[in-house]
Amino acid sequence: MSHAHGEHAMSMATMPSVRVVDPYVRLVPATAPASAAFFVLHNDSHDARRLVRVDSSAAKMVELHNHINDNGVMKMRPVKDIEIPAMGEATLKPGSYHVMLIDLKVPLKEGGSVPLTLVFDDGSVQKVDAPVRNITAMDMPAHSGMKP
Repeated sequence: MSHAHGEHAMSMATMPSVRVVDPYVRLVPATAPASAAFFVLHNDSHDARRLVRVDSSAAKMVELHNHINDNGVMKMRPVKDIEIPAMGEATLKPGSYHVMLIDLKVPLKEGGSVPLTLVFDDGSVQKVDAPVRNITAMDMPAHSGMKP
């Protein structure tokens, strides 16, 4: 093993402090103008980080959003950033923080993926390919303990 591969040759200083875990994009009908991306952000550093921007070539506009409960009505609100606590995590999931992909350039296909570029407040950038998932089929957990 004398060959240093690019990814292993990086010093620890340049390793991103935030790990993107289990990214996916919600499958929407071809006519839908927008979809949402979800993932978990693990912060392995002793400093709080912020996700400040997400870019994707699959959409004309990408925004960070949160769902807030406004007197019993769930409303979507754009947010400036999403905080990832030090040695903690931020979970982007349906009904909570998420990334809105607005004006999709190509229809999403189940089994396909959407490229996402995440930009953090320390200037670090992470690129992930988020697989497209049909969420409705996943609303019921497979191991719900139901008796046949």
